[in-house]
Amino acid sequence: MKGRDDMNWPEHGGQPAKVGRQFISNETNSSHWLDFSANIHPFGPPEWIKTIVADSMTAISVYPDPAYEEPTKRLAELNDVSPEQVLVTNGGAEAIFLTAKLFAGKRAVIVQPTFGEYEQACLHYRVETRDVFYDGGFRFPLEELESQMAWADVIYVCRPNNPSGTVTPEQGIRALLERCEETETFLVVDEAFADFLSEPDSFLTRMLSQFNSLILLRSLTKMYSIPGLRIGYLLTSSTIIAKLRRWQMPWSVNGIAGEVVRALPNHDPYVIEARTFVSEELARIRERLTELRFYMSPSQVNFYLLYDLEAPNKTEELFAFLAKNRIIGRHTHNFKGLNGYFIRFAVKTDEDNDKLLACLAAWRNHV
Repeated sequence: MKGRDDMNWPEHGGQPAKVGRQFISNETNSSHWLDFSANIHPFGPPEWIKTIVADSMTAISVYPDPAYEEPTKRLAELNDVSPEQVLVTNGGAEAIFLTAKLFAGKRAVIVQPTFGEYEQACLHYRVETRDVFYDGGFRFPLEELESQMAWADVIYVCRPNNPSGTVTPEQGIRALLERCEETETFLVVDEAFADFLSEPDSFLTRMLSQFNSLILLRSLTKMYSIPGLRIGYLLTSSTIIAKLRRWQMPWSVNGIAGEVVRALPNHDPYVIEARTFVSEELARIRERLTELRFYMSPSQVNFYLLYDLEAPNKTEELFAFLAKNRIIGRHTHNFKGLNGYFIRFAVKTDEDNDKLLACLAAWRNHV
């Protein structure tokens, strides 16, 4: 098998053909790959979004409202905050980069392993970074973070964490916020996957009125399976939102995306069904992986980390074995602290999950 330095590892998931062709060189049809590398809703967009997209084609011939007043108002209603505390963005990536601009030339601590765009955005704006790591059980490193507070201007936390799917307990975040207030350090919490929690909490949204140092990043991409529409948003104090709004590129959010946001329902059966499905599949997958002697991270959302407990040093061989069976996971070479020793898998349909489990069982007989 090719080693790490010989592989053309992509920076993101969702590129199965690019990865798979390195193992089956004559395969060009991307539909032939079973892609577990992208963490989006396994059943595709809901019908109400498909209808809005189809009915909103006239939106492409006019400029969107540059202030996005209606989408902003809708997100404010759903989160029980004022519109002045909301900024609609072109996906979570724009929200991350706008936040990093707040701290241009300053210092940031990033809780690792995590989404690489935090560091990328910090580098773009000349923000000096330090890394603090979860321990082997993905427990929140509160004490080590507190030791960095005097140095840091901002801390980045992904909750639920990408790539492990684990969730920092409320008391850990609250303790960190209280310390942030003392040291005048900001806390950025990325909640891109929070919609998948079986019992979603809103305590961070409620904390916005208590802690001016808190900035929340959200995404509609993952739950609604619409990465091509690029819809995200920020929640924080009105003072910070006003500053970010001045920096945001004009018309960064397209008109069709705006129409989708305007139509977001108060209680969406699609979301409720997804939460139930993911919770039940996680439990079923965990039971089978335990039987097969694989480690599975204590995920609470729609993806998890895995390695072979009986062959922990053969992760790349396992990745290749799966790829040759047209199953593509997400490598972890560019997640700090993981260094390729894990593979991340999305929770897909029960049929697709069964195919993965069957292939892992075949691997067990192979090694």
